[in-house]
Amino acid sequence: MIVDVHTHTPTHRDSVPPDEVVVNRAWRPDRPVHATTTYEDHDRSQREGGVDIALVFNIAVRRPEASTGLLSAPDVNGATADFVRADPARRIGLLSVDPDDPGAMGELERSVGDLGLRGIKLGPNYQDFEPLGPGARRVYAHAESRRLPIVFHQGTSPIRDAPLRYAHPLVMDEIAIAYPELRIVMAHLGHPWQADTFAVIRKHPHVYADVSAGFYRPWSFYSAMRLATEWDVLGKLLLGSDFPVATARETIDGLRAVNAPIDGTAMPRVPEDAIESIIERDALAALGLERPVEIHGS
Repeated sequence: MIVDVHTHTPTHRDSVPPDEVVVNRAWRPDRPVHATTTYEDHDRSQREGGVDIALVFNIAVRRPEASTGLLSAPDVNGATADFVRADPARRIGLLSVDPDDPGAMGELERSVGDLGLRGIKLGPNYQDFEPLGPGARRVYAHAESRRLPIVFHQGTSPIRDAPLRYAHPLVMDEIAIAYPELRIVMAHLGHPWQADTFAVIRKHPHVYADVSAGFYRPWSFYSAMRLATEWDVLGKLLLGSDFPVATARETIDGLRAVNAPIDGTAMPRVPEDAIESIIERDALAALGLERPVEIHGS
């Protein structure tokens, strides 16, 4: 079974009107990214990559100007729930809240109880909240008690007013110390602070990192994966594509090509069998999530 733990809810159900097309040239260095996507775009990425189950989410932002550009509706949790309901056997939805919003806990309850979402996505830098503040701690405590995993944006961002300190991997160490049973995914290997990410996932049994947004920077990706090899944390890495920034197929192919920058040299390789284990890892079990059951109509 292949699980993609990092995909974004499509912005549109069907076709994207020409005047609503958004293309972002800052997200990856090798090509522009179409930020506006459809249900079929997501399904194609999943299908062509051989992905059985995808975690899907968007980030609820307080400041539209700090948005990643992946948001399509005021009710981002409702949009995610609608998308999951369109193919519930292959999608698991995660909610998002602004922890500093007075209605955050109510929205969290609505998203879990009414919408059926089964985890949380947070991006403290994009959402402009203190990740160790009281509002955030309320969310973490609730997530730990309800066994809701949290995927955190980690690492850099091209958004000028998104504070990097809020997304530094060492913050996750303090969160994991305070909430030891909380299942956490640190996105993007925390780039460019991958070594700090590996220090955190090495010491905390319920903290993982996903490999999204790495392969298209081949040298830093190889370097990071060699660090992961030497620190013996390859078993804590999960497959994530960051769709639509990359497709599942691109990500899997990029993982398998991780040693390309050192081909023909005496540099040490990332073990190929470990790469295949990342692709095939049971991320649902790691995050305490049950596999979705196909719902048949009457």
